[in-house]
Amino acid sequence: MWRKAGEVEVCRVKGLIWRGGGLLWRGGGLIWRGGGLLWRGGGFSKEVEVCSGKPSLSLMENRVCVRTPGSFFHRSSSSSEEEKISRYPVPYKKNLPYDLVELMEEGGFLPNVFKVLSHRPAEFRAFFSYYNLLMNKETGGLSKADRELIVVATSAHNNCLYCVIAHSALHRIYSKKPRLADQVAVNYKLADLTARERAMLDFALTVCRSETVTDAHLSSLEAHGFDREDIWDITAITAFFALSNRMAHLTDMRPNKEFYNLGRVPRDKTSTGTKNARL
Repeated sequence: MWRKAGEVEVCRVKGLIWRGGGLLWRGGGLIWRGGGLLWRGGGFSKEVEVCSGKPSLSLMENRVCVRTPGSFFHRSSSSSEEEKISRYPVPYKKNLPYDLVELMEEGGFLPNVFKVLSHRPAEFRAFFSYYNLLMNKETGGLSKADRELIVVATSAHNNCLYCVIAHSALHRIYSKKPRLADQVAVNYKLADLTARERAMLDFALTVCRSETVTDAHLSSLEAHGFDREDIWDITAITAFFALSNRMAHLTDMRPNKEFYNLGRVPRDKTSTGTKNARL
């Protein structure tokens, strides 16, 4: 079915996008042609923008949009209004470096932190490079569940909604404990923690509150099996997420709805794994 650009409905297509000569094609067929014609087919597409006769991809995943002068159309599963995720503009994917686009597309869904922090691409790249070094390393005495628990506890102290929700989800996935992160987010001192976990979080909160770190703190951690490199990791994670928490406050970053159920209900074994889950 063909429609004029000013009367567009959502279009769905399959395959890869190709641009050139006024045509935009994505496997399933033609979805735009210079005169404002659209084709509706089966499948699913990323957002498509048509402005001033030039089609292009935008940042947003999981919906199809066509923009023409004076009109904006999109598919939304919950509302006709775009969900607000930041006080700052979210850039179109076409304006981002290719390596950052690849990074964004690795997961099963696109966490809002990727969209929000891409407002400054160079800083975005540095941020996630350090994030991966801290949170996805395979060495050291801290498990991935330990690392996520540190983020939950310190982010709760800093009143960061986004980080508490997102990293509680990752802790549930890694630990297979569906309730512990919720307890830590409310009051870690009353949570069902092991003595080792409690010592770890006590120290993380000492760092988070900018209290003086003494040799006694280090000796206490070593008594629970942590070495000096593990203590460095606890401190670095706490410090890094102090930055993340404050950027989330500035931007009014909102958690993806997907985070709320992750790790609470059984997953389809064929779904995307979480070996290097993010945010």
